[in-house]
Amino acid sequence: MNLQRPNSNDATQTANRSRSIVPCSGLCSRCIDGCRGNCEVFKSSFRGREVLYPGPFGTITAGGDKDYPVDYSHLNVQGYAMGAKGLHNPGPETATFPTVDVSTSYGTTNKVKMKAPMFTGALGSTLIAQNNWEHFAVGAAISGITLVVGENVCGIDPKLKLDKNGKITDSPEMARRVRIYKEWYEGYGDIVVQMNVEDTNFGVAEYCLEKLGVETIELKWGQGAKCIGGEIKVPSLERALELQKRGYIVTPDPSDPANQAAFKAGAIKEFERHSRLGFVDEEGFMQEVERLRALGAKRVSLKTGAYGQRELALAMKLCSRARIDLLTIDGAPGGTGMSPWRMMEEWGYPTIYLQSLAVRFANKLASQGEWVPDLAMAGGFSSEDHIFKVLALGAPYFKAVCMGRAIMIPGMVGKNIQQWLKDKDLPKTVSQYGDKPEEIFVSYEELKMKYGKKMKDMPLGAVGMYTFAQKLSVGLKQIMAGSRNFRLNTISRDDLFSLTRECTDVTGIPYIMDAGADEAMAILEGGSVRKMAALISSDNGKN
Repeated sequence: MNLQRPNSNDATQTANRSRSIVPCSGLCSRCIDGCRGNCEVFKSSFRGREVLYPGPFGTITAGGDKDYPVDYSHLNVQGYAMGAKGLHNPGPETATFPTVDVSTSYGTTNKVKMKAPMFTGALGSTLIAQNNWEHFAVGAAISGITLVVGENVCGIDPKLKLDKNGKITDSPEMARRVRIYKEWYEGYGDIVVQMNVEDTNFGVAEYCLEKLGVETIELKWGQGAKCIGGEIKVPSLERALELQKRGYIVTPDPSDPANQAAFKAGAIKEFERHSRLGFVDEEGFMQEVERLRALGAKRVSLKTGAYGQRELALAMKLCSRARIDLLTIDGAPGGTGMSPWRMMEEWGYPTIYLQSLAVRFANKLASQGEWVPDLAMAGGFSSEDHIFKVLALGAPYFKAVCMGRAIMIPGMVGKNIQQWLKDKDLPKTVSQYGDKPEEIFVSYEELKMKYGKKMKDMPLGAVGMYTFAQKLSVGLKQIMAGSRNFRLNTISRDDLFSLTRECTDVTGIPYIMDAGADEAMAILEGGSVRKMAALISSDNGKN
């Protein structure tokens, strides 16, 4: 069984000519001399390295589509007809799904409260993040969730100012990003600034903590979409040379006369700016965490990628020793604004495998009497059942889900509706509901009642994000009520069962024909319905 077909994908704007494809290579079974395209081999023959990346850059996000042997669809949620965990006086009048509490918190000493167990992926130096920032930032703030500013934002800022030591004195783009979130912040969630090698060299932490009032810095080891540093494309030779002068890796080398000639001739359309690979060791990690805290960081978090068991164990062990506030683990294949496409498809541990290992490692730390940090999972989530399954599979260690592309899309949709309304060019998919924001967005009047005159300053992308977050929260409440969980901290691994033996092997969650079998037999053999009902009743209201 072939899990993923190479050589053609909408992400790279390529396609096979033939309907008959060799599964392993992705080549047409009959390749014709004179074919006019457009598979990846065809396109790579004249566009070369451009075909490494999804495109066009700046207007798309891409997600890997490899079909792994086990994923979260192999888990189903247990439903129950008795009990109501988290309620002190359960009954038909009190155990209703709107009463479910989906708020969460994470951190050690200075905890962050969120209205829902989700937060954004790292929105960094890509044009998608930059061009939609107002919508994303306001949307996250009014939804009461955490917003992550990704790597390299300061480093690519055209108006960046550095002192004689190469340290940041001013980054208008970073200042803009922090300011917009803070203007709408209401006490829930947080704005987190991520750092890689170049960010550390520029002094991003010092600038953000001391001048912008940021409270949380996130160290970055990697992400699910790739196992190399962050990248963007640069359509200007002058800009490419500027970023190279700032210390970034820029390819093809913009200082090479041959590449300059190719750019002027129009063959090279864009240059690529790359970040360096980080190197991890215990002493350096511990020192950096202490340095950030000494600079004034109230919280320090870590984002790691889809590495193997060794790196995951190291991340969890070091986060335990350093008392890290949140460890976010990002599984393959991930989503991206720009990552090498074939790398994204073929590298790393898939999300459910990686989370299952994280639970195993957390149990090991706990059994040794070691502190386990709060955990979050990222890697391809988009719906309320995904959130529930992550929290249940990872109970009691996982506190939230990091959503990348899924939570960005509503911001872009709302932004586009705002423009379509201005241009009087609404597509039928939207106009069927009306031609005013009040008619189109089901949450608009609710927000208008809350914010009054300030509503005129709220971008519609933010309304879109709030509306999507509301859908996820209500859907999560429904699933939780059905599994008789009325607070997040009552969710457990017992609330899931596996649909396949392979899923049980990976996750440790019992196979459907084994889950609850002992309790069922006890009822049938011993008539212990009353005893079981009493046991369930004693569990209600705990935690």
